[in-house]
Amino acid sequence: MKLAHSLLQALRAHGAQQIFGIPGDFALPFFKVIEESGILPLHTLSHEPAVGFAADAAARVNCAPGVAAVTYGAGALNMVNAVAGAYAERSPVVVISGAPGKGEARAGLLLHHQAKTLDSQYRIFREITCEQVRLDDAARAPARIARALARCRSESRPVYIELPRDMVGVECGAVDMLPPDPVDGDALAACVDEILERLAAAKAPMLMVGVEVRRFGLEDRVALLARRLGLPVVTSLMGRGLLAGTDAPLLGTYLGVAGDPGLTERVEGSDALFLLGVIISDTNFGVSARQIDLRHTIRALDGEVTLGHHTYAALPLAALVDALLQRVTPRLAPPSGATGAYPRGYVADDAPIGPSDIARAVNDLMTARGRMPIATDVGDCLFTAMDIDHTSLVAPGYYASMGFGVPAGLGVQAAAGERPLILVGDGAFQMTGWELGNCRRYGWDPIVIVFNNASWEMLRTFQPESKFNDLDDWNFAAVAPALGGEGVRVHTRREFKAALDRAVAARGRFQLIEAMIPRGVLSDTLARFVAGVRRISTRQA
Repeated sequence: MKLAHSLLQALRAHGAQQIFGIPGDFALPFFKVIEESGILPLHTLSHEPAVGFAADAAARVNCAPGVAAVTYGAGALNMVNAVAGAYAERSPVVVISGAPGKGEARAGLLLHHQAKTLDSQYRIFREITCEQVRLDDAARAPARIARALARCRSESRPVYIELPRDMVGVECGAVDMLPPDPVDGDALAACVDEILERLAAAKAPMLMVGVEVRRFGLEDRVALLARRLGLPVVTSLMGRGLLAGTDAPLLGTYLGVAGDPGLTERVEGSDALFLLGVIISDTNFGVSARQIDLRHTIRALDGEVTLGHHTYAALPLAALVDALLQRVTPRLAPPSGATGAYPRGYVADDAPIGPSDIARAVNDLMTARGRMPIATDVGDCLFTAMDIDHTSLVAPGYYASMGFGVPAGLGVQAAAGERPLILVGDGAFQMTGWELGNCRRYGWDPIVIVFNNASWEMLRTFQPESKFNDLDDWNFAAVAPALGGEGVRVHTRREFKAALDRAVAARGRFQLIEAMIPRGVLSDTLARFVAGVRRISTRQA
């Protein structure tokens, strides 16, 4: 077996379902094998950041490695930001970079795409991946690939694989699947005892679920655990969309000062807040009305469980959930509590369209036609998504990189086969919206709503005096036909309703609705967020 075939077979065995990429000279031999072997389908995009975002979204949807293949230097270094976001948000992306051959490396010449040294790229990716391997030895390659893919899955973080172009066709052995690391049964039992004792003694216990629950494919088991424990459940902001479609006793999403006051009070007043796979970040907890004392929480994250002042190391989240399920005696009924009420009853009149109107219209649509997966960028489109029915969602809620939304939506449709709804601001669309031009080749037909206020509006909310937040009007709807889709620009609620109805009915081409939103008009959730952040900042000053 050739090395490239061995690598592709190993990717498929570890759960990868497709490859996103952009070819380049150092990667051409590998791309030839990808195409001719048919082991995994290849989707080429237009710019490397989009390749990384699409692979990230596919990984989140599949709960399995997403693959991004690029060339050396100008390709891989162009994808650093997207991979950094995947690392920060625990998304298992496999970066495969072509590289100069061993003979070229010894020639003594500076090679094109080389930055400082030939190892510079390898060292850069060491900062944003959990494992790095160079496949320059065919005898050792299977073990190196196995180690990298095992860590990608066990840690749910990106890994970096460098493939010299003269090694692609070298004979190589098959890659074995490494068994998971053993779990200390005594430590696990002691940890479960302590968790159950803490929850039983609490007056107001609560479960908060975060991104690792999705990353490790635990949603159904966690929903069952919540019912057996009889605990009310919320998601973190980053975990929005988790447990959609399950019968978990889900109350909504904790957004601190930006969220429902009653839900916020319950979370911040809990004397045993069980944080299951929740990243302890400012986006999840930085807008708390009163600072949550983490010493009184139970934190299961990153292969560890922390209670108070001590930590149980090397306890994977899946092992902890399974052990709890085995120990918990089911309660007769879960606690009462309905999922948060999201705005409905859209009014199609001649008033200007605003973000909250978009949320209301989408909720009415999903009530009538069923839920759609959502990919959203950062900014007010992300906060608007918090007012949309609880449905599958991918978003850069912590790393917060602009440009995620459109390529992530393409990754969602490629990975899940479902038509996504993409929410994106005009600033982010300027970055990666042009990737929609690739939809025609692959039969993707997302519905894209562009929040166009000719502004980096979320930045303006914190620094309104700066003119650099102004953007020009690029008329995105007019460009859509040239990219292979259909576009319409709307100004009023009546126009938006008609455009959304047409978009849902049309299949086979992407549908772009450019919603012209007056500057300064924010979603209700973002308005509360901004006001809350200002209050917190004033108290801390």
